[in-house]
Amino acid sequence: MKKDIIFEENPTKKINTKEIFGITCEFDVYSFNNKNDYVPEVDNNYIFDPNTTLSILAGFASNRRVLLQGYHGTGKSTHIEQVAARLNWPCIRINLDSHISRIDLIGKDAIVLKDNKQITEFQDGILPWAYKNPVALVFDEYDAGRPDVMFVIQRILETEGKLTLLDQSRVINPNKNFRLFATANTVGLGDTSGLYHGTQQINQGQMDRWNIVSTLNYLTNDQEIKIIINKIKKLNTKNGKDLVKSMVSTADLTRSGFINGDISTVMSPRTVLTWAENYILFNDIEYAFKLSFLNRCDELERPIIEEYFQRSFGIDIADAKVVNVKE
Repeated sequence: MKKDIIFEENPTKKINTKEIFGITCEFDVYSFNNKNDYVPEVDNNYIFDPNTTLSILAGFASNRRVLLQGYHGTGKSTHIEQVAARLNWPCIRINLDSHISRIDLIGKDAIVLKDNKQITEFQDGILPWAYKNPVALVFDEYDAGRPDVMFVIQRILETEGKLTLLDQSRVINPNKNFRLFATANTVGLGDTSGLYHGTQQINQGQMDRWNIVSTLNYLTNDQEIKIIINKIKKLNTKNGKDLVKSMVSTADLTRSGFINGDISTVMSPRTVLTWAENYILFNDIEYAFKLSFLNRCDELERPIIEEYFQRSFGIDIADAKVVNVKE
C-alpha cells in the first residue's frame, strides 16, 4: 500500500444525514474533514436505499460489523463505497475469490535490499495494514471465501478483537476508526437457488459475530429508470425515456421469472445499464439485447426471455427496429 498517504486521526465533522442521504438517524454521524487517495469518488447520480444506508451508517458511526446480502448487481459494494465517499472515509475492497489466500491477507516474508544487502523481511498483508489505520475494509463475495481465509477474518470480527500474527509473535490492536463490512449473495447457508456456484456455507459461529445483516433488493422500476437516464445523458429524451422504461420492464419480467423458477438467468441493474450502453454504441436495441443478456442464457429458456422482450416493447424481437433517441 502507499506509504506516503496521510490519515486523519478522527472523523470530527458532524454531518446532516437528512441532507446528504435523505434519512434521519437516531445517532450522530461524523466524517473526516479531508479525503485521501483511498476515499472513493462521489457518484452524484447514486440513489441510496434508506434501510441499507441506515445500516451502513451505523457501521461507520458505532463500529458495527455490517454484512449486506442480496442478488448480484443490486449495488451492495457500491452502496458502502458511496457512503464512505460522502464521509471522506478511506475504503478498501477485497474480492474473496479462490485466489485470495491467508498469506495475501496476513503477509509473507520477502527479500528486500537494505544497505546494499539482500535480507529477508516480513511484509504485512492488507489485513494488518488496514487494521492499524482508519480504514473501512470491505470483503466482497464473502460467501465464496476459502476456509483458511475465513478463519483469519473471524479473528477480527469482534469489535475490540486483536489480530494475532503467530508467525511474527505479534499482536495488533485495531485502530479505533477501523471498520469492517462484507457483501454476499447468500446469507451464509449456501446456495439453494443454483445461481451462485462457488459459494460456501459459513460457520454459524462466525455469522453470529456480524452485528448487522441487511438485505439489499433490486430498486423500483422508477428508480432504475432514473439511474440509467442520469448515467447515459443521450437517453434523456422522450423517446429515450420510453426506451429505458421498456428495457427496465424486460428486466423486471426476468426477475419475476427467476423467482417463479421459469428461467435460471436474471437481468441485474448492471446488465440493464450495459444494454443501454451497447444500444448507444450499436444503435440497435435487439442486437444490444442479445449481446448484453440473451446470448448468455440457456437456449431452452430463450423463447421465454424473447417473450418478455415482446411484452415490454410490443414487438417481436426479430422485428425490433432501431429507435432514434433524438427528439
